[in-house]
Amino acid sequence: MTKKTPLLLLILFFIISCGSDDDCNTTMTTGDLSSIPYNPTSYDLVNPVGFPSMLIPADNPLTVDGIELGRHLFYDPILSADSTMSCSSCHFPSLSFTDNNKFSAGIDGVEGTRSSMSLINIGYVEKGLFWDGRVNTLEEQALLPVEDPIELHNTWTAVVAKFKVHPTYPTMFRKAFGINDTEEITNELAVKAIAQFERILISSDSKFDKVHLREEGLFNSSEERGFDMFFDKGSQGSGLPDAECAHCHNEPLMTTDEYFNNGLDSVSSLLEFADLGRGLVLQDTFENGKFRAPSLRNIALTAPYMHDGRFETLEEVINFYNESSNHTNGSNVDVNILPLNLNQSQKEDILNFLHTLTDSVFTNNPAIQNPF
Repeated sequence: MTKKTPLLLLILFFIISCGSDDDCNTTMTTGDLSSIPYNPTSYDLVNPVGFPSMLIPADNPLTVDGIELGRHLFYDPILSADSTMSCSSCHFPSLSFTDNNKFSAGIDGVEGTRSSMSLINIGYVEKGLFWDGRVNTLEEQALLPVEDPIELHNTWTAVVAKFKVHPTYPTMFRKAFGINDTEEITNELAVKAIAQFERILISSDSKFDKVHLREEGLFNSSEERGFDMFFDKGSQGSGLPDAECAHCHNEPLMTTDEYFNNGLDSVSSLLEFADLGRGLVLQDTFENGKFRAPSLRNIALTAPYMHDGRFETLEEVINFYNESSNHTNGSNVDVNILPLNLNQSQKEDILNFLHTLTDSVFTNNPAIQNPF
């Protein structure tokens, strides 16, 4: 009996770990994987018209099998301690990879303190990830939610142990990274795969892209006026005011990849912000209250708005920026946060332009949907 006990424990662990997986009837693959073909196929990433080149880490090139493994891991609740939640639980494709909640709750029902950010075009971000920029790469970012007690509340040791006895993941890790044995499966490889998948979440087929970047079709008159105000084209003959939007949300990604205090909170001291944001990461008081300017692509799908989800609608956001009474007197408020004095018609034009940033081709792309 003593010699059989480890095998019995392994089989029992396999059954438990596969309880929520669709493929658990597949024959388990463990140990030596070298007989499984390893023929990596490079993924041809095409940067859309007007986009910058995406920087791909030399130690994590995009491959077809790597991306497919990452897609499975992104949607698989195997990452959470109780197998009830996955990365996709807070990042739905139909919602431009957000969850429409003010704050997201993890497996224990505990809410975080910030709204879930969209992941679209996340591979182009170069100045830090999360609202406060606390990590520099997608690989680093993907490590954190698994062990965060408010999110998936697991350990990577436990997750990797489940990978090793999973019916399909050993083969997928072999095809993605060329490992020779299940013992070579690591959390580092897992997050590399997730990062590969996230790098293909490219949105570039909105009306804005077609009209402005590809010169296909036209904006209607309201959208055109909104475009002119958004990008301050008044000096080119429109006679419309500058809505001061493009300072933080410039084309083509509709973000400048920078951090700002946009005047959300009135404080008499830079030490009074309820959430210090970028300042806590950099340990720099002058950066307190600053947060990443998110991309406005698919912004109509990602309510509520701001890092704390305080605004439920885009109309509220536009009104906030339009009314000087909302703006703090703090010394690090961005200089472009000014009373706009837009009339109701002009605000509606801005709103209509923002809707041209919606890309339903992206949200319905089968290559980024749940594979299970």
